[in-house]
Amino acid sequence: MKILVDADACPGKDLIEKAAKENGLEVVMFCDISHIITTNYSTVKYMDKGFQSVDMAVANEAKKGDIVVSQDYGVAAMVLGKKVYAISPKGYIYDDNNIEKLLFERHISAKVRKGGGRTSNPKKRNKEDDERLYYNLLKLINQAKELYPNQ
Repeated sequence: MKILVDADACPGKDLIEKAAKENGLEVVMFCDISHIITTNYSTVKYMDKGFQSVDMAVANEAKKGDIVVSQDYGVAAMVLGKKVYAISPKGYIYDDNNIEKLLFERHISAKVRKGGGRTSNPKKRNKEDDERLYYNLLKLINQAKELYPNQ
């Protein structure tokens, strides 16, 4: 079991590494070559700049029982189909019960913007987001260990 991070714009990397260290898990952070990530714990994989290059690399590398951290609903949808856990950098767990609704809302928002309308900006990150990320990441790690003990 590994934690794979869509790290281009991912806050909370320190919390992800903390949870991984506590559980002896490998962390792989993916970003494109326009970003620089420094870490003493994780492996960093750089992808070419390009539309969805990082997203596709994360989705392709994810294996059953892994955990993916991404704010992209499309990435979450792809990996959920592979029996991979998915969580946002704000700590919201994606699952089969909520992913279709999230994708539909993204689609509607894109249509509104394309038609010249405006949608609300995401709220600024706060302490509760950090706490939720850490708590729910530990929850997913424990679930994955129970369900896939040999991974």
